[in-house]
Amino acid sequence: MSTETTMQAWQYQAPGPLQSTLKLNPSAPRPSPSSLTPGQVLIKPIAASLNPADFKVQELGLIARAISSFPKTAGMDLSGTVQSVGPNVTTLRAGDTVVGRVNPFKAPGSLAQLTVADTAGLVRLPEGIDPVEAAGLPTGALTALQTIAPHVQEGRGDRVLINGATGGVGIFSVQVAKLLGCRVTATASTGRGVELAKELGADTVIDYRQTDVVAHLKGKGEEYDLIVDNVGDGPGDLFSSSRTYLGAGKPYVFAGGRMTMRSVFNLITAAVVPTALGGVKGRLVTFVAKDSAEDLERLLKWKAEGKLRIVVDSTFEFKDAKVAFEHLKAGGVKGKVIVKASPDQ
Repeated sequence: MSTETTMQAWQYQAPGPLQSTLKLNPSAPRPSPSSLTPGQVLIKPIAASLNPADFKVQELGLIARAISSFPKTAGMDLSGTVQSVGPNVTTLRAGDTVVGRVNPFKAPGSLAQLTVADTAGLVRLPEGIDPVEAAGLPTGALTALQTIAPHVQEGRGDRVLINGATGGVGIFSVQVAKLLGCRVTATASTGRGVELAKELGADTVIDYRQTDVVAHLKGKGEEYDLIVDNVGDGPGDLFSSSRTYLGAGKPYVFAGGRMTMRSVFNLITAAVVPTALGGVKGRLVTFVAKDSAEDLERLLKWKAEGKLRIVVDSTFEFKDAKVAFEHLKAGGVKGKVIVKASPDQ
């Protein structure tokens, strides 16, 4: 039970697999208004959405310990109500409903009764948008916008390949590309995955369970202006084999996903081998999502106008956050996994 100085929070006790390290701490230190530094606000979460990065960084062992302190509260994305604001905060005030991200290295996570966030990662939630649903927007949609918008010309009809179109990022990648006027080819799995990719607007969908994606792309004879890879190791040779389907100098943006030794080797090798010696014609771009109120406001405007859909795979109660993480980690998720805030606040 929480008190005036403690609260409930889902915390990683140490680096390692989430199954053994993620635990509900009923007496985690409770942040107070007096602890806020310039640019920070105190938030009472309404809901949080989960991202693979929430547990992947945690499972990096010594690297995780070097970049984070433990115990560490889990979660980045959230919607919530501002309880108080720190010095020099003028864009938000107590009582505002906000959506955004907390910095996973500088502040407590979103899976807690209270958390602290920088205003740079937050915006007010427009009226008419469900705050629980909105919690599914920040990191996934920001990743989609920031991996596509800088590399295409809006309205030109650029050809974009989205590898992994129905996960927590892919659901937004397809929609953002279409909103920017691109022609979209997407990869998805048999059944609901293919159906969802089409619902989201993909012009062409490749069923990766029924089709050899690389062989299909080579045989199709079409050159893409941009490839966004949300998968990483499926297929592991998507970049190294892209000589025939990614235009000269065009970006292959690695947005995240699973990595194996083989896929890492293929990426690095393909990136350094000269084109004249059989290397790829495109260029490898690695990516990490950046906080941007401007980008969040653009995405929320599309949402408010009915142009952008937040696909929710499943919603869990706060007490079941660990089950929610295990569901996400198991794979096959279609859309966002959301955890509601603790009712005991």
